[in-house]
Amino acid sequence: MSFAIIQTGGKQYKVSASEILRIERLNNEEGKTVEFKNVLFLNDDKTTEIGNPNIEGAKVEATILKNIKNKTIIVFKKRRRKNSRKKYGHRQPISLIRITKIFSKNGKLISQAGPQKQTTKRIVKSEQARNEQKAEAKKTGIEEHKQIKKALKKIEIKEKSEREIKAKETREEQEKVAKKYNEEEKKRLVLAQEKIKSTTKQSDLAKKKTESKKKPLRIKKK
Repeated sequence: MSFAIIQTGGKQYKVSASEILRIERLNNEEGKTVEFKNVLFLNDDKTTEIGNPNIEGAKVEATILKNIKNKTIIVFKKRRRKNSRKKYGHRQPISLIRITKIFSKNGKLISQAGPQKQTTKRIVKSEQARNEQKAEAKKTGIEEHKQIKKALKKIEIKEKSEREIKAKETREEQEKVAKKYNEEEKKRLVLAQEKIKSTTKQSDLAKKKTESKKKPLRIKKK
């Protein structure tokens, strides 16, 4: 972005194309073009030029929009123990200008302002109303987003609680099934142990019977 530093009214200003400035009052009428030849510094997109103290041939063109007065400055003077007080105001006369063109020392046009937008009370009011509508829409959008967020949070909490209840129920059912299975397994073990005991008893009885039936051996005498 190209810019220049000019000097006017004992002050230095950094200016660029289509910029509006408040400077010390100029003796020209409103709507006329003014040239500032006290250019101290120029900066293009590629090169920079420094004056010593000014750049010869360089200039800045501007149009005077209005000749007005600045804001009121209150001046209050007081002398202690003298009963002397003085209060007055001052409004510095200024010119409102718009920078239109910036030229280099060779007369080359560095930057130029585009067409100025017309500003009337109607346009200003419409822009203000549009900005207010945008702000309201943004506010309502934020509120709606918050409401949606709250509703989603409630749904998530509800779903989470339902999930927890279902998980608890399934856990209880699984515990019941496991308990039942354990009880059945214990019963099976007990029955198996009883069967084994009964079979061992029967085998013992059978052995005893077979032993009782056997005849004792007799030894023949010679």
